[in-house]
Parts: sequence; structure tokens; C-alpha cells
Amino acid sequence: MRLKVSIIFTLCLCSLGLSGQNKTCSCCLSGKVLDEETSKPIPYATVQVKDTNKFAQTNEDGEFIIKDTCPNEYTLIISCLGYSSTTSDHHHEQDSNRHFYLTQDVTGLDEVTIQAQRAKEKGTETIAQTTLTKADIQSTPTESLAVSLSKIEGVTFAATGTNIQLPVIQGLTGNRIVVLNNDIKHAFQNWGQDHAPEIDINAANSVTVIKGAAGVRFGPEALSGAVLVKPNPLLLNNEFYGSFRVNGQSNGRGGNTNFEIGQGTENWSYFFNGGYTRLGDRFAPGVDLTDEEIEAFGINGNGDTEPVVNLTNTGKEEISFGAGLRYRLDDWDFKAYYSYVDQDFGLLFSSFLESPNSFSRALDSPVPLIVNDFSYNISDPNQELQHHFAKAEVDWRYADQGKLSFRFGAQLNLRDEFDVRRNAEIPIIDLDLLTFDYQLEWEHPTWNGLDGFIGVQYFTQNNDNNPGTQTTPFIPNYDAERFSAFVIENVKFGENTLEAGVRFDIETNDVAGREVNQDIFRDQYTFTNFTASLGYQWELSDNSSFKTNVGSAFRTPNVAELFSFGQQGFRSVFGLLRLTNNDGVLSTSEVTPIDESEVDLERGYKLTNEFRTSNENNAHVVTTYVHYIENFVFDRPLGVFGSVRGPQFAFFIDQADALFVGLDYSWKKQISSVFSATYGLSYLWSRNIGEGEALFEQAPISTNLQFQWDQGAWWVFDSSTLSVRPSYTFRQFQAPRTVSPESLIDGIEVITPDSEIFDFIDAPDGYFLADLSWNFKISNFGGSISAQNLLNTRYRSILNEARYFSDELGRNVLVGLNYNF
Repeated sequence: MRLKVSIIFTLCLCSLGLSGQNKTCSCCLSGKVLDEETSKPIPYATVQVKDTNKFAQTNEDGEFIIKDTCPNEYTLIISCLGYSSTTSDHHHEQDSNRHFYLTQDVTGLDEVTIQAQRAKEKGTETIAQTTLTKADIQSTPTESLAVSLSKIEGVTFAATGTNIQLPVIQGLTGNRIVVLNNDIKHAFQNWGQDHAPEIDINAANSVTVIKGAAGVRFGPEALSGAVLVKPNPLLLNNEFYGSFRVNGQSNGRGGNTNFEIGQGTENWSYFFNGGYTRLGDRFAPGVDLTDEEIEAFGINGNGDTEPVVNLTNTGKEEISFGAGLRYRLDDWDFKAYYSYVDQDFGLLFSSFLESPNSFSRALDSPVPLIVNDFSYNISDPNQELQHHFAKAEVDWRYADQGKLSFRFGAQLNLRDEFDVRRNAEIPIIDLDLLTFDYQLEWEHPTWNGLDGFIGVQYFTQNNDNNPGTQTTPFIPNYDAERFSAFVIENVKFGENTLEAGVRFDIETNDVAGREVNQDIFRDQYTFTNFTASLGYQWELSDNSSFKTNVGSAFRTPNVAELFSFGQQGFRSVFGLLRLTNNDGVLSTSEVTPIDESEVDLERGYKLTNEFRTSNENNAHVVTTYVHYIENFVFDRPLGVFGSVRGPQFAFFIDQADALFVGLDYSWKKQISSVFSATYGLSYLWSRNIGEGEALFEQAPISTNLQFQWDQGAWWVFDSSTLSVRPSYTFRQFQAPRTVSPESLIDGIEVITPDSEIFDFIDAPDGYFLADLSWNFKISNFGGSISAQNLLNTRYRSILNEARYFSDELGRNVLVGLNYNF
């Protein structure tokens, strides 16, 4: 977090008297220390005149006064516990309104670590949120954004295989969670579980998860929550710094390397970073199979003889780099950013089967049907994608508590998906997504007790299918525009805060695609969305607080939910307007115009409550939520369809009224000065309340317990920390009924859009995992050794679509070393 210190110098009762040869000064310096992001006062900061004993401490309103000074030029030292200090030269008359920047810092004092609390994101003070620091992020250097967030209670991830993961917040994922990269909505092909945000987690300075309806602040996609990825803060008055990190891991026989350099002067600041990740085929735990089982399942490869099962074609390669530049001129602040990510992901080869017989055997087999030797090669099926991100920002601080901000973001997302087919070198999906985002926000001075900001936004997207795929496009071409306006205000009642906000969005889409016979269809539609929130935060005592927030968000079904057609990863999917039901006869031969359909807005209403309490040795956080969504859009299993490349699971997009109720709990116990333990629990109950049936692919109950031993300075180490984290995920007791693919293929079971929701296999059994890690530091060197799935447990996750064909990853040992300079 960056702090802006605004010093307003006031010459008060200044007179210069001479008594003999002695000169007496009676001027005074007065000012106020403010938070740059929230414009709130910073109490208990120290302001000192260098090389003198003159200093002052800010009061609860952030105000200070230093008396008996002369009208000369001084060097001031401004500091606050938990933040980096800054110095600056000032003259009484010439520099009467200067800005200084402090950054959050972690200060180690022998065996004691003190860290300042991170401020809440503007406009979300009454919503539950958790932040991961850079140190937390670096503990999983080769993982995706979603996996890194999954250790937060109430957060998990939906996956397609080993490389593609999407964050799930309190039961919801996809277009109900907005991912903001550097305050700009990350624009990617966000449809289905096999499309993840192209963000290099190692380049992030922090990541905050907001668990609540945050649509007023971030748009209607934040119906369930938001993920805020913050880059390097571009600090001024910051000496040249750099870091270089190398990580290796056993599962995949690869690793990651990344670096960062930067510097800040009085008016300029910059940073540059880059990274490279390369992993080969991943491994699942080995399975002992008899010759009869190998022959019965038709397994090709080493599934019976090796201690591990090679998951063929699950490699990953990623290249990324980014840069930022900042210039400050009096009350103006100019920033520019650019980042680039290039990824190539393999998809499990055995998830693509050629015949109904092999398809059925694959679902029954304990290992993939095709197990080839380990390789770094990534072949079809795979995804190749590039993401360009550019941002410019101008902040004008025209008053102590007044700021006007303009942001412009431009993104280009290029996606190619390849399938196992003839002409496999030609992508089956080839998309270019161009996005522009314009934001103007006014953070106004406090007025009649109201503290808040007003914003307007213009967001536009253009998505084009490149010709030559030899397939009917999965989604059509479209142009989308959104005009938005919002206001968020809060008012203090002593130590308590009341926060309210409203937002209006007008969204227009112009769509052009092809029907099955390749005739062109067109559609144009406009939706008006209304989003509102109301929250209150009680400071019950010095150690306890309670916050409650109720929010609503109306979301327009996206283009994929409306018009998706055909193959998408492991499945075929048909959108709300692509599948017609004529007296029980299903057809995909025509597209229904939206104004002739029953498609409606998704309307969500969420109540979130959070209670926090702590004392010297214990800290408890309890979060409960109730989320009702009218016209909830979801994937409903339909059957097994034949395609050019073989049979696939088939789904259609449906709408229903759904209810989500849950609880997240964490308890941290400081057992002694060096030992601590943290317990976590997440529970979710979900239901299609219109039909009284279970929903598809919902997160089960999970619990974990982490023990940590902070050894401090030990032997040759400046610091050493050892932790072990056992966890248990229960079997999903709310899983839908099971309908086997054989009964669908043979026609024994007939599924219609009115049939009860089902799954193709039973819900996986519960599973126990154990992770172990050791982190150390020696001077400017740091390192870590960790093991994931230490016991090499065989298990499958209900949120991973690859569960139909393979186990999850086996034991993975990671070794990392970093150097800071």
C-alpha cells in the first residue's frame, strides 16, 4: 500500500527578534498526514526536522505541529511504524504544499516481526476481504493465480486438467467474479472452465480477494466477488533494487525463473520484470494393475510398472514481462504500465477418445488409457495464447481530500485452440479479443460527513473469429459497449462506518455468427443493469469488529452463454439461444433471436456477515453468506454426443433460480513465541430451488490445519520458518444423481431439458493431503524447500473436469532460491 503524506505548511505567529547576538525564531510548521488511496488521516506518524530535536506526532486526525522554527529550508523525515520512511527538503514559503510517499514495510526485530495492516480497497470497506502479500505469492511460483488463492477460506478453484484453473469464491466462478489487473478488468475469453486469466502471478506485488457482492465498485461481473491483482507500486525516493529467483520442481521436471528491478527518485520511478516457466508432463500416483486389468481397459503404456503414472501432454510453457513508469509533478501523478504473457498449455491426451467403447472404458479405468513416456513436448490438444496489457493513469490531487483520476486500459487477447483431428496444425478455435476501458473517478472532499467517490466508465470489446478453422465458430463475432455510472459514499458514526453505493450499466451487444448450414445470423440487444450495496461496520471493541453487507447485481448473460456451439475442451456446449426444444425434439439447426426467447438478466442478491475478534494469543474470523440468484445461468449435462474427433460429454446452458448458503471460518492460535497454528473450514450448501435439485460441480466441505515454527535467527540463517499443512476435503454429499455414459449411448436413459440434473460418474471420495515447507534467509539470499501432496495420495477433485479420465497430481517437491540486491 502507498501512502501520500501531504504537508501543508502554515507560518503562524512568526516573528524574528534580536537580543544582543541571539536570534529567536517563533514560527511553526503545521500539516496533515493523509492516505493517498483513501484520503483518510494517518495517526501516530512522526514528522521530524533533520539534525534537530524538533519533531511532532500526528493526532487521530492526522494533524501535527512543530513549533519554534525559523523560515529556512529544512529536511523533514516522515515515518510511521510499519512503513518505509521518507525524507524531503522544504522551504517555508516556496514549498507550501508538497506530497510524500511511504510504502508498507515489514520490519524484522530479532525474532519479532511487525507489519502494518493493509487498507481496504476503496468502496468495499464493509465487505469481507483477504490479501496475499508478495511472500505468500512466491510460495507457489509455478502455480496459477487461482491455485495461489485457494488457501484462503471460501476460495477454491475450478480446473480443466493440470494447467487451467479459475478462482471460485463461495461457490461461484467464471463471469460472476471479476479479475482486475492493476485496476483494469482483465479481458480474456472468460467462458467455460478451460479458459483461465492470463496473468503471471509472480509479477504481482499483492492479490486481494473480496468475498461479497462488489458490483457497485467493479461492475456487474463482481456478483460474487472480485480478485484484485496489484503490480509494483512504483515508489518514489526509493533506492535501486533488484531480485532474481530460480525455482525447480519434481512433478513436471521443470521450474520457473523470474527477476525484477526498479528505482525511484524524487519525481521519477520505474520497474521492469520478467519470467519464464517450463514444465513437462505431470505425474499422478502409481497404480498396481494386473495384466488382466491392463488388457480389459486397453491401457497403452507404463501404468502398471512405474511408481508414477505419466499424464501425457500436460506440459506448460510461459513467458512474461512487464514494465511501469511514473512521473510526479506537484499535484499531478502520471503512470504507465505494459505487460505481456505468452502461454502454451497441454491438455491431457487421454481425455480425447475415438469411439464409444474407449470412452466408456476411460471413465472406468483407474489410469488414463494412453500413458506415454515423459516428454516436454506440447502437442494437440493444446491452447496457445498471448495477452497484451497497457494502462495509462493520471491523478490530480487538487485538495487534501480531493482527487480526480483518469485511467485508460487497452488489451489484446489472442487465442488458438488445437484439437486431436486431421489437419491438427489448424486451430479449431482462433479468436482475437480487443478491449478498451476508460474510467474517470472523482474522490471528493468530505462533505456533511460523507466521504466517497463518484465514477463513470466506458468499456468496449470487439471479438473476431479468424477464418480457416474449418469449423462452425464456437462463439460468434461481437461488438460490446457498456456505459456505467456509480457513486459510493460512507459516513462515520464514531468508530463505526455506514457504506452505500449504486451503479447503473447500459450494455449493448451487436452479434454476427453462423448457423450449422453456415448461413449468417445477426442479433442486437441492450440490457440495463442496476447494482446496489449497503453495509455497516461496527467496532465492537479494540479487538473485535462486525461487518454486514447486502448487495444486488444484475448481470447480462455473456455471448458464450447465449450462442456457444460445439466443442469446447473436453465437452460440447450449446448456448441458451442455440438449442431449441420443439415438443421434446431438440435441435441446433437454428438460432433463436433474443427478443423471441425467455432469456433474462441474472439477478443476484447477497448478504455477507463477518465477525473478527482477537486477543494476545487467538484470532478468529467467521464469515457467513446467503446468496439468492434469480435466472442463474449454469451448464446442465445433456448426454454424450458424437463428433468428428469422437464422443464427448454434451451440455446445454440453462437458467434456474438458485440459492447458495455458506460459512468460512479461520482461527489462529499463537501457541508460544515461536509456534503458531491456523485452522480453517469452508462449508457451502447450494440448490436449484425451482426444481429442488442439486447443482452441478459445487465445492464440497473442506478443512485444514497449519502448524508453523518460526525459529528466528538459527545457525547460519538470519531467519528460518518450518510449516506443515494437513487438509481434508469431504465427498460432495450434495452431488446430483449419476447417469452412466453407457446408458446414454445405448439409449436406455433419455435426457431432455426437463430431466433432473445428473453427473456422468459418482462424486469422488474425500481425500487427505499434507503439505510441508521450509523457508530461510541468509543475508541477501533466501530460499525454500517444500513438498505438495507429501503422502502421494491418489484423489480426484469434483471441480476438475479431468476427473473423468485421471487422478490429480502426485507428490511434488519444490526448491527455490532468490537473491535480493
